[in-house]
Amino acid sequence: MKTILIDLFLTFAKIGVFTFGGGYAMISVIENSCVDRKKWITHDEMMDVTVMAESTPGPIAINMATFVGYKQAGLLGAVAATIGIVLPSFLIIFFLSSVLDALLEYPLVQNLFRGIRVAVPILILDAGFNMIKKMKKKPLPCAIVIVSMVLMFLISLFSIRFSSIALMLIAGAVSLCAFLIGRRKGADA
Repeated sequence: MKTILIDLFLTFAKIGVFTFGGGYAMISVIENSCVDRKKWITHDEMMDVTVMAESTPGPIAINMATFVGYKQAGLLGAVAATIGIVLPSFLIIFFLSSVLDALLEYPLVQNLFRGIRVAVPILILDAGFNMIKKMKKKPLPCAIVIVSMVLMFLISLFSIRFSSIALMLIAGAVSLCAFLIGRRKGADA
């Protein structure tokens, strides 16, 4: 038990140290570590965890780490994984907050942050494309993905004030209605 707790802590600490850009940027790194390399969860579980982590309060990466930790080692695993992913960011922010103004005067540091700004959207797109590739190719989920992407693009393009959370809730409601209608048709047959 002690070995898995240390492994959970170190795996998520490494993710916390080397991933910039927040929880969405961490999704592909978490998938690579927890699904592809460690085999702690399956690809389907990863998609479910991502949806659940996005739908529940709190940062997505912390919610994902907590789930994976809990699945591997119960409550202690959840605590180990959560501390692992939070601690590096906390320590880095604590240190940087005291020296950031002085550091930003150096061109090297300014260029480093510019590079990070470019890399973060790429990590987020990578996670999204991986999820789409692994999604079961049924008509309704594919239609929801396409319509959601087009709507978010148009909302951004025309600077319309519309919450992405509302779009997720609408997509969830459409899926729920389709499920209930399909279940009812199956019961009537």
